[in-house]
Amino acid sequence: MPLGHIPLPEIAALLLLLMLMLLAGGVWIGITLAAVGWVGLAFFTASPPGPNLFTSFWGSNNSWTLAALPLFVWMGEILFRTRLSEQMFAGLAPWLNWLPGRLMHVNILGCGIFGSVSGSSAATCATVSKVALPELLRRGYDEKTALGSLATSGTLGILIPPSITMVVYAVAADASIIRIFLAGFLPGLLLMLLFSGYIVVWAIRHPELQPPAEPDMSLYERVKAARHLVPVTLLIVLVVWVLISGVATATECAAYGVLGSLAIAWTSGSLTRRNFLDSLMGATRVSCMIMFILAGASYLSLAMGFTGIPRALAEWVDSLGLSPYALIAALTVFYVVLGTALDGISMIVLTSTIVLPMVQKAGFDVIWFGIFVVLLVEIAEVTPPVGFNLFVLQNMTGKDSNLIAKASIPFFVMLVVCIALVTLFPEIVTWLPDYVMGKS
Repeated sequence: MPLGHIPLPEIAALLLLLMLMLLAGGVWIGITLAAVGWVGLAFFTASPPGPNLFTSFWGSNNSWTLAALPLFVWMGEILFRTRLSEQMFAGLAPWLNWLPGRLMHVNILGCGIFGSVSGSSAATCATVSKVALPELLRRGYDEKTALGSLATSGTLGILIPPSITMVVYAVAADASIIRIFLAGFLPGLLLMLLFSGYIVVWAIRHPELQPPAEPDMSLYERVKAARHLVPVTLLIVLVVWVLISGVATATECAAYGVLGSLAIAWTSGSLTRRNFLDSLMGATRVSCMIMFILAGASYLSLAMGFTGIPRALAEWVDSLGLSPYALIAALTVFYVVLGTALDGISMIVLTSTIVLPMVQKAGFDVIWFGIFVVLLVEIAEVTPPVGFNLFVLQNMTGKDSNLIAKASIPFFVMLVVCIALVTLFPEIVTWLPDYVMGKS
Protein backbone atom coordinates (compact mmCIF):
# COMPACT_ATOMS: atom_id res chain seq x y z
CA MET A 1 0.00 0.00 0.00
CA PRO A 2 1.28 3.52 -0.79
CA LEU A 3 2.64 5.34 2.25
CA GLY A 4 0.52 8.50 2.10
CA HIS A 5 1.92 11.75 0.73
CA ILE A 6 5.66 11.48 1.32
CA PRO A 7 7.56 14.29 -0.47
CA LEU A 8 9.34 13.16 -3.65
CA PRO A 9 12.83 14.20 -2.44
CA GLU A 10 12.44 11.94 0.59
CA ILE A 11 11.22 9.06 -1.61
CA ALA A 12 14.26 9.47 -3.87
CA ALA A 13 16.61 9.55 -0.88
CA LEU A 14 15.04 6.42 0.65
CA LEU A 15 15.27 4.46 -2.62
CA LEU A 16 18.88 5.52 -3.16
CA LEU A 17 19.78 4.54 0.42
CA LEU A 18 18.13 1.13 -0.04
CA MET A 19 20.09 0.57 -3.26
CA LEU A 20 23.40 1.44 -1.62
CA MET A 21 22.66 -0.86 1.32
CA LEU A 22 21.83 -3.80 -0.94
CA LEU A 23 24.90 -3.28 -3.14
CA ALA A 24 27.11 -2.96 -0.06
CA GLY A 25 25.60 -6.19 1.27
CA GLY A 26 26.74 -8.09 -1.82
CA VAL A 27 23.30 -8.61 -3.36
CA TRP A 28 23.42 -9.31 -7.10
CA ILE A 29 23.16 -6.14 -9.15
CA GLY A 30 20.12 -7.18 -11.18
CA ILE A 31 18.27 -8.27 -8.04
CA THR A 32 19.21 -5.02 -6.28
CA LEU A 33 17.79 -2.87 -9.08
CA ALA A 34 14.61 -4.94 -9.25
CA ALA A 35 14.19 -4.93 -5.45
CA VAL A 36 14.45 -1.13 -5.28
CA GLY A 37 11.94 -0.87 -8.12
CA TRP A 38 9.59 -3.23 -6.27
CA VAL A 39 9.78 -1.13 -3.08
CA GLY A 40 9.22 2.05 -5.07
CA LEU A 41 6.08 0.69 -6.73
CA ALA A 42 4.70 -1.14 -3.69
CA PHE A 43 5.08 1.63 -1.12
CA PHE A 44 5.11 4.90 -3.04
CA THR A 45 2.66 4.37 -5.91
CA ALA A 46 -0.74 2.79 -6.51
CA SER A 47 0.61 0.66 -9.39
CA PRO A 48 0.88 -3.11 -8.71
CA PRO A 49 4.54 -4.20 -8.60
CA GLY A 50 3.94 -7.82 -9.68
CA PRO A 51 2.47 -7.34 -13.18
CA ASN A 52 4.87 -4.48 -13.85
CA LEU A 53 7.79 -6.75 -12.95
CA PHE A 54 6.81 -9.36 -15.52
CA THR A 55 6.05 -6.75 -18.18
CA SER A 56 9.32 -4.83 -17.78
CA PHE A 57 11.49 -7.95 -17.52
CA TRP A 58 9.98 -9.38 -20.72
CA GLY A 59 9.95 -6.07 -22.58
CA SER A 60 13.56 -5.21 -21.75
CA ASN A 61 14.90 -8.42 -23.32
CA ASN A 62 12.27 -9.10 -26.01
CA SER A 63 14.10 -7.07 -28.63
CA TRP A 64 15.49 -8.01 -32.04
CA THR A 65 18.04 -5.21 -31.74
CA LEU A 66 19.22 -6.50 -28.36
CA ALA A 67 19.93 -9.87 -29.98
CA ALA A 68 23.08 -8.25 -31.36
CA LEU A 69 24.54 -8.06 -27.85
CA PRO A 70 25.11 -11.80 -27.18
CA LEU A 71 26.36 -12.27 -30.73
CA PHE A 72 28.95 -9.52 -30.41
CA VAL A 73 29.95 -10.88 -27.01
CA TRP A 74 30.40 -14.33 -28.59
CA MET A 75 32.57 -12.80 -31.30
CA GLY A 76 34.80 -11.34 -28.58
CA GLU A 77 34.94 -14.69 -26.79
CA ILE A 78 36.07 -16.42 -30.00
CA LEU A 79 38.81 -13.85 -30.54
CA PHE A 80 39.86 -14.18 -26.89
CA ARG A 81 39.95 -17.97 -26.73
CA THR A 82 41.87 -18.48 -29.96
CA ARG A 83 45.22 -16.99 -31.00
CA LEU A 84 43.59 -14.12 -32.89
CA SER A 85 43.75 -11.54 -30.08
CA GLU A 86 47.39 -12.39 -29.34
CA GLN A 87 48.24 -12.09 -33.04
CA MET A 88 46.42 -8.76 -33.26
CA PHE A 89 48.48 -7.28 -30.41
CA ALA A 90 51.68 -8.73 -31.89
CA GLY A 91 50.90 -6.93 -35.13
CA LEU A 92 50.08 -3.61 -33.44
CA ALA A 93 53.01 -3.50 -30.99
CA PRO A 94 55.76 -2.47 -33.48
CA TRP A 95 53.66 0.41 -34.82
CA LEU A 96 52.75 1.83 -31.39
CA ASN A 97 56.21 1.46 -29.86
CA TRP A 98 56.98 5.18 -30.37
CA LEU A 99 53.78 6.44 -28.70
CA PRO A 100 53.73 6.88 -24.89
CA GLY A 101 51.25 4.33 -23.54
CA ARG A 102 51.82 2.06 -26.52
CA LEU A 103 49.29 -0.81 -26.55
CA MET A 104 47.03 0.92 -24.00
CA HIS A 105 45.73 2.97 -26.95
CA VAL A 106 44.29 -0.23 -28.42
CA ASN A 107 41.49 0.03 -25.83
CA ILE A 108 40.44 3.42 -27.21
CA LEU A 109 40.82 2.51 -30.87
CA GLY A 110 39.14 -0.87 -30.42
CA CYS A 111 36.14 0.60 -28.58
CA GLY A 112 35.80 3.36 -31.19
CA ILE A 113 35.82 0.94 -34.10
CA PHE A 114 33.67 -1.67 -32.41
CA GLY A 115 31.26 0.99 -31.12
CA SER A 116 30.60 2.03 -34.71
CA VAL A 117 29.39 -1.50 -35.36
CA SER A 118 27.56 -2.55 -32.20
CA GLY A 119 25.64 0.60 -31.21
CA SER A 120 25.67 -0.65 -27.62
CA SER A 121 27.81 0.50 -24.71
CA ALA A 122 27.54 -2.86 -22.92
CA ALA A 123 28.45 -4.91 -26.01
CA THR A 124 31.41 -2.64 -26.80
CA CYS A 125 32.73 -2.71 -23.23
CA ALA A 126 32.30 -6.47 -22.84
CA THR A 127 33.72 -7.48 -26.21
CA VAL A 128 36.80 -5.25 -26.30
CA SER A 129 37.54 -5.96 -22.62
CA LYS A 130 37.42 -9.69 -23.25
CA VAL A 131 39.98 -9.39 -26.03
CA ALA A 132 42.25 -6.59 -24.78
CA LEU A 133 42.41 -6.81 -20.98
CA PRO A 134 44.01 -10.27 -20.59
CA GLU A 135 46.60 -9.44 -23.25
CA LEU A 136 47.49 -6.07 -21.67
CA LEU A 137 47.87 -7.64 -18.21
CA ARG A 138 49.96 -10.48 -19.63
CA ARG A 139 52.31 -7.92 -21.17
CA GLY A 140 52.64 -6.02 -17.86
CA TYR A 141 50.48 -2.93 -18.35
CA ASP A 142 48.88 -1.20 -15.35
CA GLU A 143 45.57 -2.90 -14.51
CA LYS A 144 43.95 0.19 -12.96
CA THR A 145 44.48 2.39 -16.02
CA ALA A 146 43.43 -0.44 -18.34
CA LEU A 147 40.15 -0.91 -16.44
CA GLY A 148 39.43 2.82 -16.37
CA SER A 149 40.08 3.24 -20.08
CA LEU A 150 37.89 0.26 -20.97
CA ALA A 151 34.97 1.35 -18.75
CA THR A 152 34.84 4.83 -20.28
CA SER A 153 35.85 3.96 -23.85
CA GLY A 154 33.08 1.37 -23.92
CA THR A 155 30.62 4.27 -23.83
CA LEU A 156 31.73 5.18 -27.37
CA GLY A 157 29.28 2.49 -28.46
CA ILE A 158 26.39 4.92 -27.90
CA LEU A 159 28.12 8.04 -29.31
CA ILE A 160 29.56 6.74 -32.57
CA PRO A 161 26.66 5.84 -34.90
CA PRO A 162 24.67 3.73 -35.28
CA SER A 163 23.41 4.07 -31.71
CA ILE A 164 20.26 2.75 -30.07
CA THR A 165 20.29 5.70 -27.65
CA MET A 166 20.44 8.17 -30.56
CA VAL A 167 17.45 6.50 -32.21
CA VAL A 168 15.45 6.78 -28.99
CA TYR A 169 16.31 10.47 -28.68
CA ALA A 170 15.50 11.20 -32.33
CA VAL A 171 12.07 9.62 -31.92
CA ALA A 172 11.42 11.51 -28.66
CA ALA A 173 12.55 14.84 -30.17
CA ASP A 174 10.89 14.24 -33.57
CA ALA A 175 14.31 14.87 -35.13
CA SER A 176 16.09 13.36 -38.13
CA ILE A 177 17.80 10.09 -37.22
CA ILE A 178 20.30 10.53 -40.07
CA ARG A 179 21.24 14.05 -38.92
CA ILE A 180 21.82 12.96 -35.34
CA PHE A 181 23.86 9.98 -36.56
CA LEU A 182 26.06 12.34 -38.59
CA ALA A 183 26.33 14.70 -35.60
CA GLY A 184 27.91 11.95 -33.48
CA PHE A 185 31.03 11.32 -35.60
CA LEU A 186 33.15 14.39 -34.79
CA PRO A 187 32.38 14.37 -31.03
CA GLY A 188 33.19 10.66 -31.03
CA LEU A 189 36.55 11.32 -32.68
CA LEU A 190 37.19 14.21 -30.27
CA LEU A 191 36.49 11.98 -27.28
CA MET A 192 38.82 9.27 -28.59
CA LEU A 193 41.59 11.88 -28.96
CA LEU A 194 40.98 13.14 -25.41
CA PHE A 195 41.14 9.61 -23.99
CA SER A 196 44.35 8.84 -25.90
CA GLY A 197 45.78 12.22 -24.91
CA TYR A 198 45.31 11.37 -21.25
CA ILE A 199 47.02 8.00 -21.75
CA VAL A 200 50.01 9.78 -23.34
CA VAL A 201 50.28 12.13 -20.35
CA TRP A 202 49.82 9.24 -17.90
CA ALA A 203 52.52 7.18 -19.64
CA ILE A 204 55.02 10.06 -19.57
CA ARG A 205 54.39 10.64 -15.86
CA HIS A 206 54.39 6.94 -14.88
CA PRO A 207 56.86 5.04 -17.07
CA GLU A 208 57.24 2.42 -14.33
CA LEU A 209 53.58 1.31 -14.78
CA GLN A 210 54.11 0.02 -18.31
CA PRO A 211 56.42 -2.63 -19.73
CA PRO A 212 59.73 -1.65 -21.38
CA ALA A 213 59.52 -0.67 -25.03
CA GLU A 214 60.02 -3.54 -27.42
CA PRO A 215 63.16 -3.55 -29.60
CA ASP A 216 63.01 -1.25 -32.62
CA MET A 217 62.17 -2.93 -35.90
CA SER A 218 62.89 -2.02 -39.46
CA LEU A 219 60.02 -1.03 -41.75
CA TYR A 220 60.17 -4.46 -43.39
CA GLU A 221 59.92 -6.20 -40.00
CA ARG A 222 56.97 -3.99 -39.01
CA VAL A 223 55.12 -4.76 -42.23
CA LYS A 224 55.87 -8.45 -41.75
CA ALA A 225 54.49 -8.31 -38.19
CA ALA A 226 51.43 -6.44 -39.45
CA ARG A 227 50.31 -9.54 -41.32
CA HIS A 228 48.82 -10.63 -38.00
CA LEU A 229 46.42 -7.69 -38.25
CA VAL A 230 44.98 -8.77 -41.59
CA PRO A 231 42.44 -11.36 -40.33
CA VAL A 232 40.90 -9.16 -37.61
CA THR A 233 41.02 -6.08 -39.88
CA LEU A 234 39.16 -7.95 -42.60
CA LEU A 235 36.59 -9.06 -40.03
CA ILE A 236 36.01 -5.47 -38.85
CA VAL A 237 35.81 -4.17 -42.44
CA LEU A 238 33.29 -6.88 -43.30
CA VAL A 239 31.03 -6.07 -40.37
CA VAL A 240 31.23 -2.29 -40.93
CA TRP A 241 30.68 -2.62 -44.68
CA VAL A 242 27.55 -4.78 -44.46
CA LEU A 243 26.11 -2.29 -41.96
CA ILE A 244 26.92 0.92 -43.84
CA SER A 245 25.91 -0.51 -47.21
CA GLY A 246 22.49 -1.42 -45.82
CA VAL A 247 22.96 -5.10 -46.55
CA ALA A 248 22.28 -6.02 -42.92
CA THR A 249 20.95 -4.63 -39.66
CA ALA A 250 23.13 -4.32 -36.55
CA THR A 251 21.90 -7.71 -35.33
CA GLU A 252 22.63 -9.37 -38.66
CA CYS A 253 26.07 -7.68 -38.64
CA ALA A 254 26.73 -9.32 -35.29
CA ALA A 255 25.88 -12.71 -36.84
CA TYR A 256 28.29 -12.00 -39.71
CA GLY A 257 30.91 -11.08 -37.11
CA VAL A 258 30.49 -14.43 -35.35
CA LEU A 259 30.68 -16.37 -38.62
CA GLY A 260 33.73 -14.36 -39.69
CA SER A 261 35.58 -14.88 -36.41
CA LEU A 262 34.83 -18.62 -36.53
CA ALA A 263 36.08 -18.82 -40.13
CA ILE A 264 39.30 -16.92 -39.33
CA ALA A 265 39.95 -19.01 -36.22
CA TRP A 266 39.37 -22.22 -38.21
CA THR A 267 41.63 -21.25 -41.12
CA SER A 268 44.39 -20.22 -38.69
CA GLY A 269 44.20 -23.62 -37.02
CA SER A 270 43.38 -22.22 -33.58
CA LEU A 271 39.73 -23.29 -33.44
CA THR A 272 39.15 -26.53 -31.57
CA ARG A 273 36.03 -28.20 -30.29
CA ARG A 274 37.04 -27.17 -26.76
CA ASN A 275 37.60 -23.53 -27.77
CA PHE A 276 34.26 -23.44 -29.53
CA LEU A 277 32.33 -24.79 -26.52
CA ASP A 278 34.22 -22.57 -24.07
CA SER A 279 33.53 -19.47 -26.16
CA LEU A 280 29.85 -20.36 -26.41
CA MET A 281 29.48 -20.90 -22.67
CA GLY A 282 31.49 -17.77 -21.87
CA ALA A 283 29.28 -15.68 -24.15
CA THR A 284 26.18 -17.18 -22.55
CA ARG A 285 27.33 -16.28 -19.05
CA VAL A 286 28.31 -12.69 -19.93
CA SER A 287 25.14 -12.11 -21.99
CA CYS A 288 22.86 -13.45 -19.26
CA MET A 289 24.59 -11.23 -16.74
CA ILE A 290 24.14 -8.13 -18.91
CA MET A 291 20.51 -8.91 -19.74
CA PHE A 292 19.65 -9.59 -16.11
CA ILE A 293 21.08 -6.21 -15.12
CA LEU A 294 19.24 -4.62 -18.04
CA ALA A 295 15.96 -6.17 -16.89
CA GLY A 296 16.47 -4.91 -13.33
CA ALA A 297 17.33 -1.42 -14.61
CA SER A 298 14.21 -1.42 -16.80
CA TYR A 299 12.01 -2.29 -13.83
CA LEU A 300 13.64 0.39 -11.67
CA SER A 301 13.16 2.95 -14.45
CA LEU A 302 9.48 2.01 -14.64
CA ALA A 303 9.14 2.49 -10.91
CA MET A 304 10.87 5.87 -11.08
CA GLY A 305 8.45 6.91 -13.80
CA PHE A 306 5.43 5.99 -11.67
CA THR A 307 6.78 7.87 -8.65
CA GLY A 308 7.15 11.00 -10.79
CA ILE A 309 10.65 11.80 -9.53
CA PRO A 310 12.27 12.51 -12.97
CA ARG A 311 9.37 14.73 -14.09
CA ALA A 312 9.40 16.62 -10.78
CA LEU A 313 13.13 17.27 -11.12
CA ALA A 314 12.73 18.54 -14.68
CA GLU A 315 9.83 20.81 -13.70
CA TRP A 316 11.87 22.19 -10.81
CA VAL A 317 14.75 23.04 -13.17
CA ASP A 318 12.25 24.75 -15.53
CA SER A 319 10.86 26.83 -12.67
CA LEU A 320 14.26 28.40 -11.97
CA GLY A 321 14.06 30.61 -15.10
CA LEU A 322 17.77 30.24 -15.91
CA SER A 323 19.79 31.85 -18.71
CA PRO A 324 20.69 29.54 -21.65
CA TYR A 325 24.13 28.47 -20.40
CA ALA A 326 22.99 28.34 -16.79
CA LEU A 327 20.19 26.05 -18.02
CA ILE A 328 22.74 23.76 -19.71
CA ALA A 329 24.80 23.67 -16.50
CA ALA A 330 21.69 22.83 -14.47
CA LEU A 331 20.66 20.11 -16.95
CA THR A 332 24.16 18.64 -16.75
CA VAL A 333 23.83 18.26 -12.97
CA PHE A 334 20.24 17.01 -13.43
CA TYR A 335 21.19 14.21 -15.84
CA VAL A 336 24.27 13.22 -13.83
CA VAL A 337 22.04 12.83 -10.73
CA LEU A 338 19.49 10.82 -12.74
CA GLY A 339 22.32 8.68 -14.08
CA THR A 340 23.02 7.37 -10.58
CA ALA A 341 19.68 5.53 -10.67
CA LEU A 342 18.54 5.19 -14.30
CA ASP A 343 19.88 3.80 -17.57
CA GLY A 344 20.40 6.20 -20.47
CA ILE A 345 17.37 5.32 -22.57
CA SER A 346 15.06 5.67 -19.56
CA MET A 347 16.58 9.07 -18.76
CA ILE A 348 15.71 10.30 -22.25
CA VAL A 349 12.22 8.80 -22.38
CA LEU A 350 11.19 10.03 -18.92
CA THR A 351 12.45 13.61 -19.30
CA SER A 352 12.17 14.53 -22.98
CA THR A 353 8.63 15.93 -22.85
CA ILE A 354 9.66 18.44 -20.17
CA VAL A 355 13.27 19.16 -21.10
CA LEU A 356 13.03 19.56 -24.89
CA PRO A 357 10.63 22.54 -24.82
CA MET A 358 12.95 24.23 -22.29
CA VAL A 359 15.96 23.69 -24.54
CA GLN A 360 14.22 24.89 -27.71
CA LYS A 361 12.89 27.95 -25.88
CA ALA A 362 16.47 28.78 -24.81
CA GLY A 363 17.54 28.70 -28.48
CA PHE A 364 19.58 25.50 -28.58
CA ASP A 365 19.61 23.23 -31.64
CA VAL A 366 17.71 19.98 -31.05
CA ILE A 367 20.39 17.93 -32.86
CA TRP A 368 23.14 19.53 -30.79
CA PHE A 369 21.22 18.85 -27.58
CA GLY A 370 20.84 15.20 -28.61
CA ILE A 371 24.62 14.74 -28.70
CA PHE A 372 24.90 16.69 -25.45
CA VAL A 373 22.45 14.27 -23.80
CA VAL A 374 24.26 11.24 -25.23
CA LEU A 375 27.51 12.50 -23.69
CA LEU A 376 25.73 12.86 -20.35
CA VAL A 377 24.37 9.33 -20.75
CA GLU A 378 27.98 8.20 -21.28
CA ILE A 379 28.83 9.75 -17.92
CA ALA A 380 25.89 7.88 -16.39
CA GLU A 381 27.36 4.60 -17.70
CA VAL A 382 30.40 5.05 -15.40
CA THR A 383 28.70 6.77 -12.45
CA PRO A 384 27.99 4.66 -9.31
CA PRO A 385 25.81 3.12 -8.08
CA VAL A 386 24.07 2.25 -11.40
CA GLY A 387 26.97 2.64 -13.85
CA PHE A 388 26.23 -0.08 -16.38
CA ASN A 389 29.78 -0.40 -17.72
CA LEU A 390 31.07 -0.63 -14.15
CA PHE A 391 28.77 -3.62 -13.60
CA VAL A 392 29.89 -5.27 -16.84
CA LEU A 393 33.57 -5.02 -15.92
CA GLN A 394 32.88 -6.01 -12.31
CA ASN A 395 31.25 -9.24 -13.41
CA MET A 396 33.91 -9.95 -16.02
CA THR A 397 36.96 -9.28 -13.81
CA GLY A 398 35.72 -9.85 -10.25
CA LYS A 399 36.94 -6.37 -9.28
CA ASP A 400 34.73 -4.16 -7.10
CA SER A 401 32.69 -1.63 -9.10
CA ASN A 402 33.87 1.19 -6.82
CA LEU A 403 37.49 0.34 -7.63
CA ILE A 404 36.67 0.44 -11.36
CA ALA A 405 34.81 3.74 -10.87
CA LYS A 406 37.86 5.20 -9.12
CA ALA A 407 40.09 4.02 -11.98
CA SER A 408 37.72 5.72 -14.44
CA ILE A 409 37.94 9.18 -12.82
CA PRO A 410 40.64 10.63 -15.15
CA PHE A 411 38.72 9.45 -18.21
CA PHE A 412 35.51 10.74 -16.61
CA VAL A 413 37.20 14.16 -16.53
CA MET A 414 37.91 13.82 -20.27
CA LEU A 415 34.18 13.23 -20.81
CA VAL A 416 33.45 16.44 -18.94
CA VAL A 417 36.04 18.29 -21.05
CA CYS A 418 34.37 16.97 -24.21
CA ILE A 419 30.98 18.23 -22.99
CA ALA A 420 32.51 21.64 -22.28
CA LEU A 421 34.08 21.80 -25.74
CA VAL A 422 30.90 20.91 -27.64
CA THR A 423 29.02 23.46 -25.52
CA LEU A 424 31.52 26.25 -26.24
CA PHE A 425 31.96 25.21 -29.88
CA PRO A 426 28.61 23.70 -31.02
CA GLU A 427 29.94 23.51 -34.60
CA ILE A 428 31.77 20.35 -33.52
CA VAL A 429 28.33 18.74 -33.49
CA THR A 430 26.41 20.65 -36.13
CA TRP A 431 29.00 21.12 -38.91
CA LEU A 432 28.94 17.59 -40.40
CA PRO A 433 25.12 17.16 -40.61
CA ASP A 434 24.81 20.71 -42.00
CA TYR A 435 27.56 20.05 -44.56
CA VAL A 436 26.19 16.68 -45.70
CA MET A 437 22.47 17.41 -45.64
CA GLY A 438 22.27 21.20 -45.69
CA LYS A 439 20.61 23.35 -43.05
CA SER A 440 17.09 22.71 -44.24
